[in-house]
Amino acid sequence: MPTLLGIPLDVNSSYLRGPAGAPVKIREAWRSDASNKWSELGVDVGAASAFADAGDLHLSDSRDKVADDFAEIERAVSELLEKAEQPVSLGGDHSVTYPILKAFARHYPELTIVHFDAHPDLYDEFEGSRVSHACPFARIMEERLAKRLVQIGIRTLNRHQREQAEKFGVEIVPMSGLPAYDQLNIHGLTYISFDMDVLDPAFAPGISHREPGGMTVREAIAHLHAIEGTVVGADIVEFNPEQDVSGTTATVAAKILKEILGKMIGAHC
Repeated sequence: MPTLLGIPLDVNSSYLRGPAGAPVKIREAWRSDASNKWSELGVDVGAASAFADAGDLHLSDSRDKVADDFAEIERAVSELLEKAEQPVSLGGDHSVTYPILKAFARHYPELTIVHFDAHPDLYDEFEGSRVSHACPFARIMEERLAKRLVQIGIRTLNRHQREQAEKFGVEIVPMSGLPAYDQLNIHGLTYISFDMDVLDPAFAPGISHREPGGMTVREAIAHLHAIEGTVVGADIVEFNPEQDVSGTTATVAAKILKEILGKMIGAHC
């Protein structure tokens, strides 16, 4: 069963902090009566027992306690996986995906990650940190926490990260390469990491790193639906409520959550 888990951590953000406040805002938008709970795949995500909610973690979100916070994230995700639940994490900067995947790797060693993002997040280190939100997929791939990494919507690839992608065998689909439905013909167990800045800031202004030229919400949903593998977990990261306009990005995040949950729940119906 999919299980929500709020991760209020943004200490590893390199520009603006704020994603620690995302879990509560995504939940508020999710509970709004402005829309029903049926996904576009025809799944009633709001049905009784469709998914569970483990609440939000209590983290220090302090630079001198990053290791402790990462350990708590890994512990909480492991606990859910041991109960055969499928964690869907809400909030935080993208650094949280690293401890999440450390937990997943012990249960799903042959995992494929489908990563939606404007940025490849493959820096070996960024501004002196190897756990920056610009680095999680370098850590994940060098520790072999996943078998395969497919990145969708990238539009900030520099020389260093291109070399990192080649080193780790990362499959990058830039914005200029969309649509990319064929690349999502992935079989086997799949984890979705959805960075809200994959979307054009016109559709999701509430992010820290606005990168024009991104996906529309419709393009993102179409690519989520195109994933063929069995989705066993996901995260929605880098939503910054402090930069949001009229709650637009919170509403979009709740929509992305609904479609991810619909895909996960529908696979078991």
